[in-house]
Amino acid sequence: METYSWYAQLIKPSWAPPNWLFGPVWSVLYAIIITTFGTVFYKAFTGKLSWIIALPFVLNVLFNIAFTPLQFGLRSNALAALDIVLVLITIVWSFIAVWPHMRWVVYANIPYLLWVSFATVLQLTITYLNR
Repeated sequence: METYSWYAQLIKPSWAPPNWLFGPVWSVLYAIIITTFGTVFYKAFTGKLSWIIALPFVLNVLFNIAFTPLQFGLRSNALAALDIVLVLITIVWSFIAVWPHMRWVVYANIPYLLWVSFATVLQLTITYLNR
């Protein structure tokens, strides 16, 4: 709880969404991610898709998992900002990699791209305001 009270005290832009919105949004996005990334990983494990194509998906999962410990565990806005930029980059990279093979994965992850784009701008703004 102490960590979340730390976050609540940060200066945020007026357009920042309320904290309660993050849980439902991420719940929907994680359902999309589990389905689409799971399909990519399954195809890579079974040899139907190259691991080079799956690489940005693997990195995206790692960067996504790292965000909460960086932001709330270390309380580092700067590391969280760097991490969310890497999440965004790996989403775009994964779209480019998988497009010729499974376009539906790209289409299904458009909400993920849009939310992370917004979250990246938000995190960069929070990092700037609290420097």
